[in-house]
Order: sequence, then structure tokens, then C-alpha cells
Amino acid sequence: MPSTELTFLALIAVAVWFWIDTLRAREAGIAAVRQACQAAGLQLLDDTVATASLRVGRQDNGHVAFRRVYAFEYSDTGNNRRSGSVTLLGQRVVLMSISPEQVELV
Repeated sequence: MPSTELTFLALIAVAVWFWIDTLRAREAGIAAVRQACQAAGLQLLDDTVATASLRVGRQDNGHVAFRRVYAFEYSDTGNNRRSGSVTLLGQRVVLMSISPEQVELV
């Protein structure tokens, strides 16, 4: 096989891995937000999160991982929309911000 084909296959494999990793992180973020909203008596609006930023970071053990910040909206009265965010390092939630409180989960 020519090196061009191998390079192309490697790029496809990396893209598929990144896509699957992103889906897993997003699901972990949604689950954490649902649990936090339920515990605080809040309503998670749209039942989803949206990517706000993506960076590279280091985990506690020194390994490199993606640091993803997801934004979401919730309501405390049912008649309003408030913004919050959840930060994941790899698949682990490290910070959740629900205005005006900010809860650190390190």
C-alpha cells in the first residue's frame, strides 16, 4: 500500500476516535448536569449541552487529555433561562458552574 493511502487511513482512524471520544465526553457532561439540576431543584432546558471550548490539558497523573467546556441552559422558576457550564478533563467532570454558585468537583 502506498504511504498516501496509509496516511489517509490513519487520519480517518484519528477522526473516528476523536468523534467517539467527544460523544462520550458529551454524554458524561449531560449526565452530570442532569444530576446537578435535579439535586438543586432546577429544570434543565433543551436536555442537552453545547460545546463552548476545546483545549488540551493535563490530568492529575500527567497524561494529556482534552479539556472540554459545555454550555447549557436551565430554569429555576420555569419562566426564565439561565446559563451554566460544565468542564470535563477527559471523561471526568472537574467544574460545574450554575449561576450564581460555582461547584468545583476536583
